[in-house]
Amino acid sequence: MKARAFHYVRPQSVEEALQAFAEADGDAVYIAGGQSLVPAMALRLQAPDLLVDIGRIPELHGLSVDGDRLRIGATTRHNEILTSPLIRQHAPLLAEAAAYVAHPAIRNKGTFAGSLALADPAAEFPAMALALDAEVEIASLAGTRRVAAEDFFLDLYETALEPGEIIVAVHVPVAEDGARCAFDELSRRRGDFAIVGLGVNGLFDGDVVRRMRLAFLSVGPTALRARSAEGLLVGRRLDAEAIRAAQEALADDISPMDDESVPAGMRLHLARVLLGRLLGRIVA
Repeated sequence: MKARAFHYVRPQSVEEALQAFAEADGDAVYIAGGQSLVPAMALRLQAPDLLVDIGRIPELHGLSVDGDRLRIGATTRHNEILTSPLIRQHAPLLAEAAAYVAHPAIRNKGTFAGSLALADPAAEFPAMALALDAEVEIASLAGTRRVAAEDFFLDLYETALEPGEIIVAVHVPVAEDGARCAFDELSRRRGDFAIVGLGVNGLFDGDVVRRMRLAFLSVGPTALRARSAEGLLVGRRLDAEAIRAAQEALADDISPMDDESVPAGMRLHLARVLLGRLLGRIVA
């Protein structure tokens, strides 16, 4: 199939983009990388009258450190997340996860905020936003606001974005001394959607866990944290007993649904396997 005919504008600022969207009376979409939008338009799952191209607005791009926060511009490409020295230094979990995002052609075009805005439960970056305690900076004609990642992902493909709003940047706390992280996912083939994926972001005082954030993907309608498992690890040494307890607690944290390819019980089992693997990697 082919996309329906549409109009196209390329604004030079966020304010111009917001105004163009408003003048379209809601029959518009923003495009930056377009790695999800373009296929949807080709299948006519989306058929906007206007495409507002925000991919070249300077203020939406780039990486910088401001105090204890790393600012990731909305249109920063996946490949930049993978290769940036700033990401490696201050948010290494993002770099680890980026290596698993689709394939190089997708990573060269797809944008970081585009992944968050789509909120695919099988995508890596929404879960990593949870693991890193990120804040999403959002612009509208009324001004800007920040939403914690915890409050941003509402349901399947549903976020806290209101119609016409634009993600400007994502702000991530820089890694502290004693921070350790790990990421992995299980899929049939590298680049396929994950059967289950996990990002681990911990803060340690010697061998003792001071803080732990476990963020899963592909186990529910949104990315989610395993709070019961996290609670069992805080204040303890990360030994075999603690890891087993956290694995058992996952039954209280995630309730995957059956689908045509992976039964819910298998997905829970694989989540436990992945948790044990990554916590063991962090200990090592």
